[in-house]
Amino acid sequence: MSVTIAIETPLQDDVRDLVARLNDHLLPLSPLEFQFKMTVEQMAGSDTTLFVARDENGRAIGMGALKVHSPEMGEVKRMFTDPSVRGQRVGSRLLDAIVGLARDKGLSVVMLETGTGPGMAEAHRLYTRAGFAVRGPFLDYPDSEWSAFFEMPLQQEVGV
Repeated sequence: MSVTIAIETPLQDDVRDLVARLNDHLLPLSPLEFQFKMTVEQMAGSDTTLFVARDENGRAIGMGALKVHSPEMGEVKRMFTDPSVRGQRVGSRLLDAIVGLARDKGLSVVMLETGTGPGMAEAHRLYTRAGFAVRGPFLDYPDSEWSAFFEMPLQQEVGV
């Protein structure tokens, strides 16, 4: 399967559909007060860059965003791949694009919050395989049994 990944606006019907499907997937996994979702309108803000994966027919099959919180720190948000393409490295490619953009922006660390439990095991594997390490809460996320936190320090090349 041929997949393209590009920066796109979240204000598209097929991206809105991906967001709705992600929200539906998350709904039974944890209480609402521990689901830290961004709306498509929030994702369209100047602090956030959305990557969309599309198949050879142009169908949106995955997404993931980088939200920049400071000149040093970014956060991975709204990672989702269509269940029909899971296991085909679409999520890995999206995550690579997000981390690459964070490096290009000169950020020193990328963090993320995700859910816990059996429904999130694939996501945890994706993040750890990509080089993210478990950490404690960051920003204003509460410490709870419903959240897992990860970080990836980014090595910046020093000019010679």
